Amino acid sequence: MLPSHFGVGVWNNRLYIPVVPDPTSPFPVSPPRAWAEINLAHLRHNYHVASHHQHGDIMAVLKAGAYGHGLEKIATALENLPDDPAPIFLGVASVIEARRLAEIGIQTRIYLLGPTCPFEREEIVARRWTPCISSLDEAVSFNQQVASHHSGESPQKLPVHLTVDTGMGRGGFLPHELLREIDTLDQLDHLDIEGIGSHLPSADEDEHFTQKQFEQFDALVTALGSDRFQFRHLANSAGLLSYQSHCTNLYRPGLMLYGISPIKKFQHKLKPVLSLKSKVSLVRTLPAGHGISYGRDTVLKKETQVATIGIGYGDGYPRALSPDQTSVLIQGKRCPLLGRVTMDQIMVDVSTLPSCHSGDEVELFGSHILVSEIAQQANTIPWAVLTGITPRVTRIYCNE
Repeated sequence: MLPSHFGVGVWNNRLYIPVVPDPTSPFPVSPPRAWAEINLAHLRHNYHVASHHQHGDIMAVLKAGAYGHGLEKIATALENLPDDPAPIFLGVASVIEARRLAEIGIQTRIYLLGPTCPFEREEIVARRWTPCISSLDEAVSFNQQVASHHSGESPQKLPVHLTVDTGMGRGGFLPHELLREIDTLDQLDHLDIEGIGSHLPSADEDEHFTQKQFEQFDALVTALGSDRFQFRHLANSAGLLSYQSHCTNLYRPGLMLYGISPIKKFQHKLKPVLSLKSKVSLVRTLPAGHGISYGRDTVLKKETQVATIGIGYGDGYPRALSPDQTSVLIQGKRCPLLGRVTMDQIMVDVSTLPSCHSGDEVELFGSHILVSEIAQQANTIPWAVLTGITPRVTRIYCNE
């Protein structure tokens, strides 16, 4: 049982560090009905794989709440690695995420992965976060902000990176634009252009196009002079695992840090960090001809032991999952989904488990059923499933 204060302790034979409710409450506090076990030892293992697969430094991508794993906890774990050098940067998507890291005292440099809005730039300059620059107008705006922030004193230059659009179409200088404007950028006295990067849109799908991107990026950096940039980065997880560059020295792993490989042949090297779990709440015997869930898409063909489980799409378990393909793990056995996923509950066939009882643990995905399998069955991607886990799912952190 979880103690009523939810402090650090042991539950299900695992060390947990969950979110702490009000410890002064006079009422007992029930364990969660749906939770995500997040194994920080597996995170460290995956980081080690990423940092040793290529020669260079690491920018750990922590956007979207560290892919649903918990922004602050994952950042703290990566900043305090026992055996590997910590990442040079933590990559986030917004000033909101950057602020959350700053407010817990994270010392690792914070990198903003996309273009910034004009109203965000004053805070970025004041806190000395590192933005990526997608246009000359954006660069001029940041230069003016630095000058204004340090009005009346000798201004410190703000470190920035240039973003090049080599095919993503989401932001950045086109290569010919950057070649034309680099001299103007160099004249912006309050910016330290320390890095250059681009992004791969299809490194896990289109090898030919991705190889051309690497060649284009390498040629551009060479033309600009690679020595002018301290940091040169292009590869996400798929790029890090499958491609080589002669000029990059910084890598941006995201999904692979969390134990899922975008390239199937590398999955054996990684350990899934997050396991989504729940409990059986009810077990019943239902007769042949009985319908299951909304729409009665599933009608039982024979008498069936049906378990109700306390998790649904309101927790982030995808509604699009089909009972023809999907199963969950109970007592080490796969049990098929029955009917549609509802907001708060699902039903599964436990006829092969005569000893299944209320309270039994259920793995929806994790080490035994990969989130990539669930994503494929739901016609989506593992990134979307992980980041779709909702706040009402308790995150429990273990170090086993």
